[in-house]
Amino acid sequence: MKILGILASHKEHGIQAQLLSEVLDNVEPGVETETIYLENYEITPNKYHEKNPVLEELVQKLNEADVWVFSAPTYWRELSGVLKNFFDCMRPKFVYFKENGDTIPGQFKNKHYLSITSCYVSPLENFLTGVTDESFKTIDRVMSAAGVIKTGEIVLPGTFGMKEIPNYKKEQCHKFAKKISVKKRKDDSTLKRYIQLFFMIAVMALITMGIQIPLKPFINSSFWLNYLSFTLIFFVLLACILHFVTFVKHRRR
Repeated sequence: MKILGILASHKEHGIQAQLLSEVLDNVEPGVETETIYLENYEITPNKYHEKNPVLEELVQKLNEADVWVFSAPTYWRELSGVLKNFFDCMRPKFVYFKENGDTIPGQFKNKHYLSITSCYVSPLENFLTGVTDESFKTIDRVMSAAGVIKTGEIVLPGTFGMKEIPNYKKEQCHKFAKKISVKKRKDDSTLKRYIQLFFMIAVMALITMGIQIPLKPFINSSFWLNYLSFTLIFFVLLACILHFVTFVKHRRR
């Protein structure tokens, strides 16, 4: 098994490199690791009528690895330009294009990835405002299109002036190192998702019925009022949960 670290920062030995090293240096014995620093490569867009040796070399490294670990800082609430440029130039390698312009996963389908990012803002500000969310979402969007499976996220806020990553974050890196060291044989989580959906709906229905109790004097006399109130309350709860899953699910601390 092989794990490929992809460092996409402007500093080769900065905080992002430390986070990546804490993961790669603590994988299980026997797991091969390699790190590529994207700044060392002159990455340009793929042209169909010309060979691109740099992209071909990177494609080979990606193919040889079972797990990719992306380590890139967050700048201006967005993913670093170094990694974004890598994604843009690798687009024809990540996906196949249909005649209508739609895409389907390409040659890397069913590989796995771990995302790491950091930012200057404080842990509290990042928790409240989600400064690093867009970085994770960009990585997820690209990897989802490529059919690559997510294993987790690591975020380190408050890095302004930081020289060494804190111990609690090192421990988190070590946990993910162990997690990605095991090659998964099956990635179908359909049953697990159905179970989660069942309990989510059950809890939402219970909360909705609880909210309806004070309204009983007004709605019990009419089936349609009871139905309408249940539907509206359930819809609001569902919207809140979907908002949380869509916008607040990323690690912020």
